[in-house]
Amino acid sequence: MAPVLLFSIVAHEYAHAEAAYRQGDQTAYMLGRLTLNPLKHIDPFMTVLLPIIMIAMNFPFVFAAAKPVPVNPRNYRNYVKGDIIVSLAGIATNLVLFVLSALAFALVGVLGRTAPGIQPTFAIVQQMLFWGMLLNLVLAFFNLIPIPPLDGSHVLKLLLPPAAGLRFRQLYALGFIPIVLVMWLLPGVINTLMWPAFKLMAVAGALVHPLSLPGGWPS
Repeated sequence: MAPVLLFSIVAHEYAHAEAAYRQGDQTAYMLGRLTLNPLKHIDPFMTVLLPIIMIAMNFPFVFAAAKPVPVNPRNYRNYVKGDIIVSLAGIATNLVLFVLSALAFALVGVLGRTAPGIQPTFAIVQQMLFWGMLLNLVLAFFNLIPIPPLDGSHVLKLLLPPAAGLRFRQLYALGFIPIVLVMWLLPGVINTLMWPAFKLMAVAGALVHPLSLPGGWPS
């Protein structure tokens, strides 16, 4: 699970940087964030220390995040269009990785059945692809939640009336506090917003699970 999660998070952040660069902003590029090197995207506190602390304190949930990609929307050729594209680029990337993981899971299952001797190895690959499906769906739909500082909030702020949008932008100064508070105090809201992710995972499971090798689909 760990290497799949790390790659998925890094791909998400890289997509933001690449989209910003294509929209005319070179901030992330100049700061070395236009790379798949995980060391450039890891935040010592948010990526490592915070989840360890939450696990140690038996929190009902565990939260972690990569280092946000720095962008300057003023550099976009079209502010509104550029901001939406950059905000949704990471989500789109995770959805693409979900589809690719599902297709690869099925392919590995077909190949594994033709060569019984390598089935144990292919089963491990299928386990990783299972997590590739689930984790990328979770990352996509979690980041789509319109609560600062998640990607969905960047789209919502552009849809609000100017006065409301200005007040909404003030929440970004609080960092990850708004989403952590909602997760803690209103878990039912998060579960409802995450329902599409688990529904899609169920659909994908119905399609590819018949091709799983022994041990390839985690119980």
